[in-house]
Amino acid sequence: MSSGIFNEQLSRRGLLRAGAASAALAGVGGLASACASSSSGSSGSSASSGSKVLNVAVFADQATADKMAKAAGTFEAAHPGVKVKFTGTTGTDWNDFFSKLLTQIAAGNAPDIASVATEGLQLFAAKGLAEPLDDYVRRDASELKPYFADVHPALVEAMMYQGHLYELPSDFNAGNMFLNTSLLSGAGMERPADDWTKDDFYDIAKKISAKGDQVVGYNWVVRLWGSWTSWMYANGGNLLTEGKWDGGDWLWNTFYPNDPAAAGRKGGWRWGAPTANSAPVVEALDYLIQLQKEGLSPSPDVGGGNTLQGLFAGNKIGMAIGGGFWAGGLHNAGMAPGSFDVQYFPKWKTQRHLFGAGGFGIFKSSPNKDLAWEFVKTLVTPDSMNLLFPGNGTTSPRRSMATAEKYASTGPEHWQVFYDTLTRFDDTAPIPAPPYYNAMAIALNKRTTEAMSTGNAKAALDGLQSDLETAAKTG
Repeated sequence: MSSGIFNEQLSRRGLLRAGAASAALAGVGGLASACASSSSGSSGSSASSGSKVLNVAVFADQATADKMAKAAGTFEAAHPGVKVKFTGTTGTDWNDFFSKLLTQIAAGNAPDIASVATEGLQLFAAKGLAEPLDDYVRRDASELKPYFADVHPALVEAMMYQGHLYELPSDFNAGNMFLNTSLLSGAGMERPADDWTKDDFYDIAKKISAKGDQVVGYNWVVRLWGSWTSWMYANGGNLLTEGKWDGGDWLWNTFYPNDPAAAGRKGGWRWGAPTANSAPVVEALDYLIQLQKEGLSPSPDVGGGNTLQGLFAGNKIGMAIGGGFWAGGLHNAGMAPGSFDVQYFPKWKTQRHLFGAGGFGIFKSSPNKDLAWEFVKTLVTPDSMNLLFPGNGTTSPRRSMATAEKYASTGPEHWQVFYDTLTRFDDTAPIPAPPYYNAMAIALNKRTTEAMSTGNAKAALDGLQSDLETAAKTG
């Protein structure tokens, strides 16, 4: 959230031992053919009768998973004899969670449902482990129309692969720029305009950093989402060649027939040949090296943003990339409404933004797929979303839930930025997350750290290019 569902309740993103991740992936290699597929026949009371347990794996600690289980209350009451069990798994990042989940599946202990962010959707779909939702969605189209009418099509397309829909978006986060209003005003600056530029950003970072006392104008962390990759998108670059899978017309014609934002949507993002050492990508990472050399940004940490939020709340950071989940995170860190604000990411060659989305996928191996589908549908209702993600811990995919009342307790003042990143910029796109995402995440963290320590972005990204080419072949 991501990209992703559980955001900064955990330290999300960090380095894994490559051997452990590779072993987990290798162990599941032959599993797909052994998983029996199932047609999505009628569900409801007949499908859910008797004593059954739906196992849901989530990327969270168990205490958080237990709180999330409250979202199952209404469903359990409507399905006597059914118990929904949320099991939390911790990790440094989504690739850690996915590796543990793949090991669990290979051992024959697959859950019925799992929280899977953008990072892992194609990984599980490509291995034949995830159940396509197309037949379910077609059958229940009339019931789902209010949901899709409330969700931007960019989020739906990010949940598709090879023409099939695998998840209903339950949350998302776009890479916006958070501003420490105290440091901003102390440097004689105001919140920048919506169309602010990289030069405006640099001017603000320089003036805030000049205050001294270990204050920096900007800080970031090493990861795929919300890292130097946001600068890469703004500079017109990407780690992989962008394309779209064919298919999906049935979905767009059914739910978005007259929506201009659905024009050109297809069957999901098709990530092609690596372009990690292309000129725009190298230039973006070079820019971050420049900021570090000038003292406008420190050497970044690998992993989640909890430390970053603490420094921001302690008035040591003027600006940092964050999504809607930062509203809740900064509030929990002690920042009052008004002490921070948010703005779109600044313009470079473009003002393109990236995002990560989250949802709940159903596994092909589940003996309770019909029942699992009924539960997944309930998880995207407003009431369930409020129980799953309390306290502005993420951004709802439903426009109707982006309200002044929702952000009154936490801020920021310009909360509209979170959802409007999708509606204002028609080129806002998901982070690149191919089926070999785990290998890509490990390589990205390693090569980024290398670039920041050596000061040579081109050499590090040449290495990343080679890493990704190998991963794409063996993925």
